[in-house]
Amino acid sequence: MRIVAHTCSNTEIVCALGRSDWLVGVDDHSDYPANIVAQIPRIGADLDIDVEKVKALRPDLVITSLTVPGHERCLARLQAADLPCLVTQPHTLADVVNDIRTIGDAIHATEAADRLIQSFEKRLAAPPPSHDPVPIMVEWWPKPVIVPGRKSWVNEMLELAGGVNPFADVNQESLQIETSQAIAAQPQAIVMSWCGVQEGKYRPHIVTRREGWSDIPAVKSMRVVPISEAWLGRPGPRLIEGIDKLAEVVHLCLNKD
Repeated sequence: MRIVAHTCSNTEIVCALGRSDWLVGVDDHSDYPANIVAQIPRIGADLDIDVEKVKALRPDLVITSLTVPGHERCLARLQAADLPCLVTQPHTLADVVNDIRTIGDAIHATEAADRLIQSFEKRLAAPPPSHDPVPIMVEWWPKPVIVPGRKSWVNEMLELAGGVNPFADVNQESLQIETSQAIAAQPQAIVMSWCGVQEGKYRPHIVTRREGWSDIPAVKSMRVVPISEAWLGRPGPRLIEGIDKLAEVVHLCLNKD
């Protein structure tokens, strides 16, 4: 089978299921596993794929996604070109598990999917810490400040880590917040997880120097922590490790003295 994977998460799922040798194309942002994807033809940027390149690769299946605004335009163009598409649109960790199962069935890797799901569900079944949830603000983008809302798997990840998203009551996938909302949220830590930016380029001072943010507990205590969006923003196998990374942030808050 000839597979084109659009979005990092779908690429990572295909590779985790042992079908990397079936990949004939991936988007420009897919970077993991690095030694594998480096050898695969590129189809363009995540939000601006080149459909003609995709067609030239003669895929039996294009695994695409609707995880961020703009993906719907890519999907429409793929469908207009009569390319066979499998579409993922997860909001919860259970949705991610279902996507792994669906992709596994579609690419004849059902047994591998079952094994991956078992390890995933084992972590999800672990009870959250017994202490009161610690408010942690995850930042998808710094200017304007974009954070996850209710329709995000990050809420469950934080819960399993002993934290809570201050904006989990907003019925959106993500939202832009103002300074007043950040102050009202009183986060004990701010996690920089800027989408499409390498973690080495995250700059805490961009957060700590914002006007009006100096008295926010996370800023006041300099608990502004980088965690690559590879661990939090990609709905695939590495979210499990992302939970553990969030747990480290919660531990930092609890041991602040």
